[in-house]
Amino acid sequence: MRTRAPGLRGSGKAVRGWIAHACLVAFVALTVYPIFFLFNVSAKSRFQYERNPLAIESPDGLYAYVLAWQLVSRSMVNTIVITLVSLAGLIVTASITAYVFARYSFPGRTLLFYGLLGLLMIPGILTIVPLLVLVSQMGLVNTLWAAILPYVAGGQAFNIFIMRTFFASLPEELFESARLDGAGHLDLIFRLVIPLSTPILVVVSILHVLHTWNDIAWPMLVLNDVQVRTIALQLLQFQNPFQLYPTAAFAGAVIGSLPLLAVFLLGMRQFVNGVLTGAMKL
Repeated sequence: MRTRAPGLRGSGKAVRGWIAHACLVAFVALTVYPIFFLFNVSAKSRFQYERNPLAIESPDGLYAYVLAWQLVSRSMVNTIVITLVSLAGLIVTASITAYVFARYSFPGRTLLFYGLLGLLMIPGILTIVPLLVLVSQMGLVNTLWAAILPYVAGGQAFNIFIMRTFFASLPEELFESARLDGAGHLDLIFRLVIPLSTPILVVVSILHVLHTWNDIAWPMLVLNDVQVRTIALQLLQFQNPFQLYPTAAFAGAVIGSLPLLAVFLLGMRQFVNGVLTGAMKL
C-alpha cells in the first residue's frame, strides 16, 4: 500500500488553499467593482465620461453631485418621512400584536395565529389592485399617506411572526415582577419587552427601511406628483437619453444609497445578533 509523502500532502493543501483564496478574491472583486464604478463615474465631468467612462481618473469637480442634489433633495425628504413614519407605525402595531400572541392565552389564539401566517402565502402582487382601489376611494393618491399606510400594513404578518417568537422566549419572571410593581399592559410592552428586544427590532427595522427605500412599483402607482415622489422614483427621471449631464444619474444613485449605507453600518452588529438569535429561537 502506497502512502503519499508528507511534503506532497502539504504542497497539495497549499495549492488548494491558494486556489480557494484566489476564488474568494475574484468574487470579492466582482462584488466591489460595480460600487467602485458607481463612485468613479459619479465624480467625472461630462468630458471625462464621454471620452472614456471606464477609465480611472481624478475627480473633476462635484458639479454632478450639485445637479443631482437639486433634483433629488425633495424626494429624499419625502422618502425619509415615509420610511420613519411607517417604521414607527409598524413597530408599534406589530410589537403589540406579537406580545399578545406570545404572552397571553385566549380561545382561538393558535387558530388565529395560523391564519395570520397563512397571509404569508399570498403573493404581494395580488394585493396591489384592491389596495390601489382602497387608497383611491380614501382620497390619498398623491399624498405621503398613500405610501405610509400600506407600508405599515404590508409587512405585519412576517414581523409579527418573528417578534412573537422572540417575545415568547423572554423569562416569565420578569413580567411577574413588573406586574407586582404595578405595570400595565403598555408598560410591559414599551418599558420591558421592547428594550429587551433590541436585536430583533433592529432586524425588522433594517428590512423595512430597505424595502420602503428601494420600492418603485407602489410609489409609481400612487405618487405621480413631483412634490411627493420618493428617491427611487425620482432616480428614474435620470434615464433620459438626452440628459445634458450624464454623470448626474450616477451621482444621484450615490446620494440615494448613502442613507442606507449609514443605517446598515450603525445597526450592523445588532442586525447580525438579531439574525443569529432569531435563527436559534425559531
